[in-house]
Amino acid sequence: MAFSAKDVKELRDRTGLGMMECKKALAAVDGDIEKAIEDLRKASGMKAAKKASRTAADGVVAVKVADDNSYAVALEVNSETDFAARDEGFLAFVNTVLDKAVADKQTDVAVLMDGELEVAREALVQKIGENITVRRTVVVEGGVVGAYVHSNAKIAAIVSLEGGDAETAKDVAMHVTAVNPRVVSKEDMPEDVVAKEKEIILAQSDMASKPAEIAEKMVVGRINKFLAENSLVEQAFVKNPEQKVAAFVKAAGGEVKSFVRIEVGEGIEVEQVDFAAEVAAQLKG
Repeated sequence: MAFSAKDVKELRDRTGLGMMECKKALAAVDGDIEKAIEDLRKASGMKAAKKASRTAADGVVAVKVADDNSYAVALEVNSETDFAARDEGFLAFVNTVLDKAVADKQTDVAVLMDGELEVAREALVQKIGENITVRRTVVVEGGVVGAYVHSNAKIAAIVSLEGGDAETAKDVAMHVTAVNPRVVSKEDMPEDVVAKEKEIILAQSDMASKPAEIAEKMVVGRINKFLAENSLVEQAFVKNPEQKVAAFVKAAGGEVKSFVRIEVGEGIEVEQVDFAAEVAAQLKG
């Protein structure tokens, strides 16, 4: 069965694929659009598998807060490039996954993606031509929850307050994205982190000549400074540096309960490729 330009357009509209790929798909099935779509869906899984070994360390983070501010879900979806992360289809996929994660309060990505979402991901891989991965979802609930996503969609934070209000929680979440504290309060800092910091301080050149009792006082002072700089409630609030975060939240009738901060690609090792060397090698070959 022959096919027309109208058939190619319909297949492109329904799949989002390029003209040549749609022509090839229609030619292979004698113009049967439904069969072409079926074959392309099967092929998308194969293409997705081929691209799965490629590192996807770019992408976006997205957050959605429940209407009653009782919980929020953060989602990270990775692509290989920022160009792909700005694609309308990619962003629509992110929102679809986020809606499902919020509805289910789901933190298990495998369970979240099982079924239609995985089919959609494979189709997106085929359309965009990059490895696309749903890396993680994080749920924060309890107290009053607020969230903030940086304008570049690369960093987000969720904050839970005991008391206070949603707007205050959102403001603190904005602070968290900007300042990146390690813990809520200094008492929460792990002992091994404090011990390592003390080791570093003692190894600094200005400590060698100090008497033991003076050195100890200096260590205590620097450790306290380290804890204050890395504890959320002790930090100077970004919207009012004259006020600590704890005081800002207390003025709104609350205190910080917990927070999470997510940054795109954190912890992913990206292989550095020397493209000039690759091209030179190909020319020699």
